[in-house]
Amino acid sequence: MQRFSIIVGDITQSDAEAIVNAANTTLLGGSGVDGAIHAAAGPELLAECRALNGCKTGQAKLTRGYRLKAKYVLHTPGPIWQGGSHGEAALLASCYRSCLSLAAEHGIRTVDFPSISTGVYGYPLSQAATVALKAIMDFLAEHDLPRQVRMVCHTEAAAQVYRQVWNLWYAGSKADRMV
Repeated sequence: MQRFSIIVGDITQSDAEAIVNAANTTLLGGSGVDGAIHAAAGPELLAECRALNGCKTGQAKLTRGYRLKAKYVLHTPGPIWQGGSHGEAALLASCYRSCLSLAAEHGIRTVDFPSISTGVYGYPLSQAATVALKAIMDFLAEHDLPRQVRMVCHTEAAAQVYRQVWNLWYAGSKADRMV
């Protein structure tokens, strides 16, 4: 079974057991993926998020999915891009690891991620893809859960960047590629 894949789609329509929300630190909704997830889940999600008292950048919190197909939402505030020398990569990697750890703790078998921090937070897509894929693949190599993880890109162009990074680092050994 292939445990990781890259797809194009609308994460709010995901049938994964859990989807990841690229949230802000208040967890009270915002723009982009965050606003779309809150709108699709309904007002119950906002009510539950209010009780969580926010979340620090790089960490994650779990809520129910309410009106979403997904049973759960893993909320994680990503870093705002400040040029790359302010710990952004470590914080972004922590977002992915925190979500995966929380999913594993709760026995969640399938998780769908958006491209965290690459929208209004301005993280360069190719650099974000490198950080994301390394964090995900390292986690999956060491843990049985989740059983399947998907990167759900909103556009084909974004998916293509993730595929290029995947092909560079993870699509087989160097010997396989040197044919």
